[in-house]
Amino acid sequence: MRLPLNRLVLVASLLPLLAGLLSSALRADLVWTRATGWTVEGGALSGLAGAEGRNALDQMNKARLAEDEGGNRSAIRTYQAVAKKYPNSIYAPEALYRSARLRLKGQDYAKAFEDFQSVLSRYPNTRRFNEIVGEQYRIASAMLDGARGRMLWGTLPGFTQRDKALEFFETILGNAPYSDYAPLSLMNIARGHQKLGNTENAIDALDRMINSYGQSLLAPDAYLKLAQTHASLVDGPHYDQGATKESITYFTDFMLLFPGDGNVGVAEKGLDGMKTMLAESKIRMADFYFYKRSNYKAARVFYNEAITAYPESAVATKAKARLVEVEAKVSGQPAPAKAQSAEPAKKKRFFFF
Repeated sequence: MRLPLNRLVLVASLLPLLAGLLSSALRADLVWTRATGWTVEGGALSGLAGAEGRNALDQMNKARLAEDEGGNRSAIRTYQAVAKKYPNSIYAPEALYRSARLRLKGQDYAKAFEDFQSVLSRYPNTRRFNEIVGEQYRIASAMLDGARGRMLWGTLPGFTQRDKALEFFETILGNAPYSDYAPLSLMNIARGHQKLGNTENAIDALDRMINSYGQSLLAPDAYLKLAQTHASLVDGPHYDQGATKESITYFTDFMLLFPGDGNVGVAEKGLDGMKTMLAESKIRMADFYFYKRSNYKAARVFYNEAITAYPESAVATKAKARLVEVEAKVSGQPAPAKAQSAEPAKKKRFFFF
């Protein structure tokens, strides 16, 4: 059935008006003054009618007055009741926001974060989106750095909540994956896991950082910390060198991608240590085959790998001298006099974050 032309014209003429009403609703603000209480500005309706609307407004005014008079716990209870009973009203997001602010003031960090999260989850178009994400980031950062919750029984400080802080950073990442807080959150997740001794989880966070936010200003720091964190897993030349190779890769990537960075000297030193470690591990293998098994073919392979791992190093010089010994053994010639071996270097330790 077709609408008459005059009705179509009427509908078309009403569309801008409807759009204007929706736009004003989105721009509407709740404004508080002690003289007038809460009022709605911007031309929007409260979302409630009759007695229900009056009751919600009365509860909001009661909570705000209690807040002004220092009755924060009473105000929080009332704000929470409004948010629960009138979730589709204009008052609900404001009630949750005010509740979060009061909890934060009382150092109840976890519940403050959760109230802020309720605003974002239930009312994603809130005009306070960026402000709230920023507050969540500050809460998570404070908790990661050891901020304690509210006093227990009025006398004892609360416990640190670093594990919870890591969860909160992940939530921030989900809330605002394209904001500046996303790479910051991943760097803090890595830092937190490192503090807690979860090195593999720290590496995972740094990997996510460079893969998702490679253009971020934090990318150089992420590459360097990846290299350093892998280096911290190296147990010495006698052990598996997987972490050593990973560290070499990230030190090299850092120097290639960010040649003007102020930490290039740090990376060069780290790379030298890791390449020396890898070359030394090859010599240890070669020595085993040469001196313990008389397997000259295998010894040649590993001495050459030591040279390849770090050609311009003292370790490479030592490997070349060993190769001369191998060739003398194979040909039946007397081996050249061996230089006095230096004491084995102490295991290097790397401390970061």
